[in-house]
Amino acid sequence: MEKMWSGRFGKELAKDADDFNSSIAVDGKMYKQDIKGSLAHAAMLAGCGIISKEEAVLISDGLESILADIESGVLEIDPAAEDIHMFVEAVLTERIGDAGKKLHTARSRNDQVATDMRLYLRDESETVVSLIRKLLAAIVDQAKKTKTCIVPGYTHLQRAQPIVFAHQLLAYAMMFIRDAGRIQDAVRRMNVSPLGSCALAGTTYDTDRMYTAKKLGFDGYTLNSIDGVSDRDFCVELLSAFALIMTHLSRFAEELVLWTSWEFGFVELDDAYTTGSSIMPQKKNSDMAELVRGKTGRAYGNLMAMLTVLKGLPLAYNKDMQEDKECVFDSLETVKACLGIFAPMIATMKVKKDNMYRAAGKGFINATDLADYLTKKGKPFRSAYKTVGNIVAACIAADKTLEELTLDEYKAFDPDFEEDLYGEISLAACVQKRTSAGGTGMKSVEMQIRFVEEYLK
Repeated sequence: MEKMWSGRFGKELAKDADDFNSSIAVDGKMYKQDIKGSLAHAAMLAGCGIISKEEAVLISDGLESILADIESGVLEIDPAAEDIHMFVEAVLTERIGDAGKKLHTARSRNDQVATDMRLYLRDESETVVSLIRKLLAAIVDQAKKTKTCIVPGYTHLQRAQPIVFAHQLLAYAMMFIRDAGRIQDAVRRMNVSPLGSCALAGTTYDTDRMYTAKKLGFDGYTLNSIDGVSDRDFCVELLSAFALIMTHLSRFAEELVLWTSWEFGFVELDDAYTTGSSIMPQKKNSDMAELVRGKTGRAYGNLMAMLTVLKGLPLAYNKDMQEDKECVFDSLETVKACLGIFAPMIATMKVKKDNMYRAAGKGFINATDLADYLTKKGKPFRSAYKTVGNIVAACIAADKTLEELTLDEYKAFDPDFEEDLYGEISLAACVQKRTSAGGTGMKSVEMQIRFVEEYLK
């Protein structure tokens, strides 16, 4: 395929250089957006009298036929083409003749690719948000089933205080709601059209940039043509949002790996989302969760790669920026795959309530409530804290739990202890008493569930 820019050159590009320069293997997936942008551009050129209406009809019909043929499989994207923009233009010119050569009037590949990227990422961002919503629905469904299920809450991976399992799950729901918001914020900033910026300086033709912007669903157009073709902030913002989604998925995945181990035994993942061992017949491995955890590094690497590509570039467009697509597309596909597997994995997860409760009965996780008991009797919290610390040490030495100490043993530490202390340190009471907003108490957890459900509406 002859290069559109070949006029100035006396010899063909070397085959290895041509392969090295080509981006169609990556940007070929933007064919819909490229054709959509070209349709808007052709309509604008005709509306401004830059090409005739007859030529615009020819171009539009040709572009529509190319789109239909690609989607039906009649037309395959040529891997020898330099990029998707040149491929579409070459096929168009082949089909409709010289009218096809007029499509690129008042446009450069620089503003064309910037437009395609924004259109593609805008469309794909909606898909990511919809996948987040599916995961949120699975989380809130599990939370509704486990809002009375008592489990140890952890800090430093040590048993800390009793909570309900729903409270732990809903913590991830809050993260994913923020993730969706970050993507939507990035899309709002991204949703301006660079089309018409041309190579960097605009054009001598009297074009209507607002027309193409509106036709393509943008909120406006870029106000500086240099920035219009050289801006890739939106790629960095989305890569950052994707990296944070993967951070949250990875933390969740790590907990699933722990919870499904024999040492914890808190949950069991469905057979459909686990694998076995080639040599150990008893194994049931949480491989999907582990893969999500492992793939997180890809998202981090792509973000750093994109920042590194951009950090030393002079304005305006540079060929380095061709590297943006591979980074963003890889993170995008990784996030979509991980969210897609995570939602049904959570939805089908079996919660082992009895194991959770037994674990909550160990580790002195009601010690804070015992200190609060003394504080309510008028003792300064720090004094109560020290007393309870001494009690815990004595329990460890005697291999007893706080519930197993007699009242006389308690009174030896502080005479203000009374029989009612046992009711105060029961696991159910420890959870029920946490009535503060955002806490693990029933009203708070139910409010959190309603919040997520309202968000999903």
